[in-house]
Amino acid sequence: MDEKKIAFVFPGQGAQYVGMGKDVYESFRDVRLLFEKAEGVLKFDLKKLCFEGPAEKLKLTSLAQPAILVVSLSVLEALKILAPDISPQVVAGLSLGEYSALAFAGAIGFEDAVRLVYKRGEFMEEASRLHPGGMVSLLGLNYETVENICRESRAEIANLNCPGQIVISGTQEALEKAVNLAKEKGVKKAIYLEVSGPFHSSLMSSASKKLLVELNRIEIRTPRVPVVSNVTAYFENTPREIHTNLVNQINHPTRWEESVRFMVDGGVTLFLEIGPGKVLSGLIRRIDSSLEVYNIETVQDIKVFLEKIGMA
Repeated sequence: MDEKKIAFVFPGQGAQYVGMGKDVYESFRDVRLLFEKAEGVLKFDLKKLCFEGPAEKLKLTSLAQPAILVVSLSVLEALKILAPDISPQVVAGLSLGEYSALAFAGAIGFEDAVRLVYKRGEFMEEASRLHPGGMVSLLGLNYETVENICRESRAEIANLNCPGQIVISGTQEALEKAVNLAKEKGVKKAIYLEVSGPFHSSLMSSASKKLLVELNRIEIRTPRVPVVSNVTAYFENTPREIHTNLVNQINHPTRWEESVRFMVDGGVTLFLEIGPGKVLSGLIRRIDSSLEVYNIETVQDIKVFLEKIGMA
């Protein structure tokens, strides 16, 4: 393992599912303590929400965000216990997942991260009520084409995920116009995403301003492991950079493909997606099929990973 450069990456909203985290919760006392700490901040039964749902409630932005963060960091805790010698040279997360990365890197305390993402979800829900809209994934078009479509439709580019997959955001009217234009340009598929608002667009500016106030209330520290920002697809090395990027992340595009390529250019060959779902693993393989990618969300996943790398 010494010769491999490892990145830990953490999933964003949409990765949640009923039952997530239950395996590691039942297996480790330290994970149970994490849930207790989180529930002390949130003042509701996070275990029940994650393990029993209902799914409709777990989809709510203000609930999904802390749930995914806590489950991701719980899986990370299990990995630390079972594989203490596995450590990353760099970390990143998609949108919400960046908070998991920053918490792991020691830049934001656990309770502060839980509180922040809960508030972030509330602010995004409020902004969505003020400016209703949604998001659409466009498959098979290049950046320039989508940029022109957005200019004409008044939609906005929200996520640059992987080759041939760009997500746009905006009002329903803007999205309908954009989808029609995309069909004229030969889009392979246009998929309306199951989200409650026009995330990562200028319509989220009110949420960005409210998050700024919350970020001013917490201590942000220099990360002990390099963290790659969604907004810049580059390292965020100082508390000031982290603060600025988290504020901007809400109403600017996430640059996941660029972030992965930046890590690969820095020598990363092994990615561990830590947390619920397999979205990032799929995106990373589409960005570069030569990369070694593992999804880690259960005790069995950790054991399989250790076997495959010869550390079982």
